[in-house]
Order: sequence, then structure tokens, then C-alpha cells
Amino acid sequence: MTQDVIAAVQAWQPELAAIRQDIHAHPEMGMEEHRTAALVAARLRDWGVEVAEGVGRLGVVGTIRGTRPGQRVIGLRADMDALQIPEATGVPYASTNPGVMHACGHDGHTTMLLGAAKYLAENRDFAGTVHLIFQPAEEGRGGARAMLADGLFERFPCDAVYGLHNKPTLAAGQFATRKGPALAATDSFAVTFRGTGGHGGSTPHLATDITIVQAHFVLALQTIVGRNVPAVEAAVLSVGSIQGGSPVSPNVMPAELVVTGTSRSYAPKVRDLLERRIGELATGLAAAHGCTAEVAYRRGVPALVNHAEQTDLAVAAAARLVGEAAVDAQFPPVTGGEDFALMLEARPGAFMFIGGGKGPDGTSPNLHTPHFDFNDAIIPMGVAYWVSVVDQELGLQRPVGGS
Repeated sequence: MTQDVIAAVQAWQPELAAIRQDIHAHPEMGMEEHRTAALVAARLRDWGVEVAEGVGRLGVVGTIRGTRPGQRVIGLRADMDALQIPEATGVPYASTNPGVMHACGHDGHTTMLLGAAKYLAENRDFAGTVHLIFQPAEEGRGGARAMLADGLFERFPCDAVYGLHNKPTLAAGQFATRKGPALAATDSFAVTFRGTGGHGGSTPHLATDITIVQAHFVLALQTIVGRNVPAVEAAVLSVGSIQGGSPVSPNVMPAELVVTGTSRSYAPKVRDLLERRIGELATGLAAAHGCTAEVAYRRGVPALVNHAEQTDLAVAAAARLVGEAAVDAQFPPVTGGEDFALMLEARPGAFMFIGGGKGPDGTSPNLHTPHFDFNDAIIPMGVAYWVSVVDQELGLQRPVGGS
């Protein structure tokens, strides 16, 4: 062919948009993506792609082998799950699953990788093998971990692995990434304070007051970032809930109170420090007031760390499509998390953001909001990015940029 990949994929835009909107209309929570996984597998088979289902329960892996000699193997990964958020977009293809919607664009991620599968299946003159990894349960339900535990990279060996995520704050036609830590480790904590409880009106002096303890604790949490974390490092500590007592019994001092929150960090030593200091503050403040504290610190996914060589390759792949000026290779770290980090711990690779741009109504609501809808107009650019990565890695003999 003589035209570029974007132009070629534009001809498939109605088909790909229909796939994306169908997935959007039928969102499924993590480890419940039965319909989505079946759709992915069926499409891959329709296009002549080798398919393995049930990897990590609901993961799908498609394999496309190049026709030219080459032993290198790469993985391209997309996520399939939705979020527990009621949809308020008002689009004709809005969620038919009450309380669940594709508020993070995983419907678009899946579609872009499917488009790349279709293109690569028809244009196999590259040297090596591409594994297309469709992952369930990115949103906190352990999808990457499950696929890795099921032998993902032993069954489908990869020399490098790449991820792609839409970002509404970037204009369509822009890409962004960075070497090193790019997304944060996402942990949570729950502290249960216990005291005697008591009558807050007549005999508060006879009680051990855990409300005072939690008040000091919530304020003291911010001293961890301000005074324990080195100034050149980054960390976030936020309280998400405080639960204790009863609003219909305002004169009763509670005997138990729970504080929960989240912590974000990039460096392992900072992550360890946050866990240690949260425990020390909770138990120390409780003891000072004659109370006790039970601390549970749950480690989520680690920080996502892009590898230097693969980040350079991903930047080059994007620049071939949109020019160097439209690719930010020093994008500031994001304090959100991504379980693709676990795959990058197992194999070298890179994670790229693609600009989401504005939708047909001229707006670009942010991720994880009831009004978010993936912009179908960027599907060809996402497909072309994946093809460009394959070109950089395996020498696809097709023009992937402009003519």
C-alpha cells in the first residue's frame, strides 16, 4: 500500500467506532468481562489472529507472527474493564448496565488494539511476533497480577511490552510519556481507634475520647509529607472517610472510630516510610490519650516505571505520526496508578498517553466522571501508534507516518 496507516484505518472508522460504542453500552466490572472478552476473541478470530482465552481468568491474548525472519517478540496491552459509576453522558449508546460505565476509556483502549490487530493481520511483513494482550480488571481488581500469575510471559514470551492510555487533558494528536517513574504506587490505609466511649454531656471526663485522637491523627498525617518525606521526593496522603458514632446520638462518645485514606508515592523508600509513619502516628497518638489503634496498610500496585530504551522507542513511534513537537517526552509524573506497572516490573517497556481531545459536543470531561465518553475520532491515531511501535521494534515494511 502507498498511503499511511492513519488513512487506511480511517476507512474502518465506522466499524471500529461501532465496536467501541457496543463495548461502551455493555460495560463490565473487573473480572466480570465475559461479554467483552468474548467479543474481543471473536473479532480476532474473524481477522485470522491466533487466540488464547481465559488467561488470568478473563484475559485474551492474540498472536500475530510476521512473515519475515526474526526472533524478537513484543506485547501490546489494552484494558477492558469499566467502573462503578452511574453514567450521565446521555449518548445513544450509554450504559445498559445500571451503575456501571466506561468512565476511563478502556472501551477505546480495547478498540484501538483491535484495530491494530486487524491491520497487522493484513500486513504481516515484519520480523518477529506481536502478542496483543487484552487485560481484565485494571481498576483495582488485580487483572495484571492474575495474568502474570497465570504465566502470561512464560506462555507468551515478550522481549518488551507497551501500554497506551487516553488522556482528555491532552489535545487530539498529542502524545506524552516520560522515562522512569510515570505513575504512582497506589496504597490505602485503615486505622481503627478504640476507646471506652462515654456520655459526652454528663461524664466526658470518665471516657477515653477517640474523636480527639482521630482529629490529631488526621492533622498529623500531613506532617509526614511535610517533614518526613525528603523535599526532592513526592508523596500524597489523603483521608477518604471518617466513620464513628451516630448522628442521632450526638451525646454519645463513640467507642470505635475508623479513618481510611490513600497514599501515593514513586520511590520504594518513600512508600516504606509512609507505611511506617502512619502506623507510628496512629499508635503513638492513641497511647497518649489512653486509647488503642489497629493499623491496616494495603499495598496496591507499585509505581509505574518506564524503561529508558523502550520509552525512546515509544517516543519515536509517536513522533513519526505527529512530529516531535507534538510528543512530550518529559511529561510530569501522574499520581494516579496503573497495574501495567506490574508488567513493567516483569519485562522492559513503556506506557504512553494519547491525547483524548474534545468529543463531538466540544467538551472533554475528565476520566472517572459520569460525563466522560471516549472520543472515537482518535481511534485511527491510536491504531497507527500501535502499528508504529511494531514498525520501530520489528521493522514493519509499511509507511506509518505521513507520505
